[in-house]
Amino acid sequence: MNKPVTIPELYRMKQTGEKISALTAYDYPFAKIVDEAGIDIILVGDSVGNVVQGEASTLPVTMDEMIYHTRIVSKGVKRALVVGDMPFLSYQAGKDKAISNAGRFLKETGAAAVKLEGGASVSHIIKAISEASIPVQAHIGLTPQSVHQMGGYKVQRDEDRLLADALEVEKAGAFSVVLEGIPSDIAKKITQALSIPTIGIGAGPDCDGQILVLHDLLGLHDRHLAKFVKQFANLRETARKGIESYISEIRSGDFPGKEHSY
Repeated sequence: MNKPVTIPELYRMKQTGEKISALTAYDYPFAKIVDEAGIDIILVGDSVGNVVQGEASTLPVTMDEMIYHTRIVSKGVKRALVVGDMPFLSYQAGKDKAISNAGRFLKETGAAAVKLEGGASVSHIIKAISEASIPVQAHIGLTPQSVHQMGGYKVQRDEDRLLADALEVEKAGAFSVVLEGIPSDIAKKITQALSIPTIGIGAGPDCDGQILVLHDLLGLHDRHLAKFVKQFANLRETARKGIESYISEIRSGDFPGKEHSY
């Protein structure tokens, strides 16, 4: 349980049918909790823009912000494989810039790998980064950085294109691939066709692993949740009640009491 998760271990899990668990995290306290719970992969997602920064999309997130969040997450992790998410325009502008930015995650944050969005269109970037000895997790299907091109957050149903994308990123050297917003039957076919692990989010039960956004899982937001999200706790309500009790006790004079005073 305490042995650090490695990429070869993820391959072994796929081969033996052992499901891979993954979650996002964006800061030290939650990273520590998630890691201690036994998660296999922690993705420091550019979804930080949505769930932490209050942005409408992931597009405004910068490299420096991702480096900061990934660094503080890594400090709280002993077991999980930490993956840094490459933000919009950190890899699309060419191989040299992509390699340089990907390298920052390993050099400056302690992450073990990076993730980037796109299939065949970015396979040359995946290949270049991988050949620079930087492990790459691919991400196909519903890719949030392409929200404007896709016309919104829509389920992706083009089976031929999705399968071609998956095979192309595997060929380029990706060690795993996130499948987002893909019908279950297509995700199953992709998973069966690949030798690398598939990590699903809104892609059904047959992927090799699953990932969710931590804040959605824990109920830390009151925003609309996608169909594929299951809320395993309601920490927003718990936190609100605790804060209300704090305010009430200040107003009543019950806090701080003698036991809280020097």
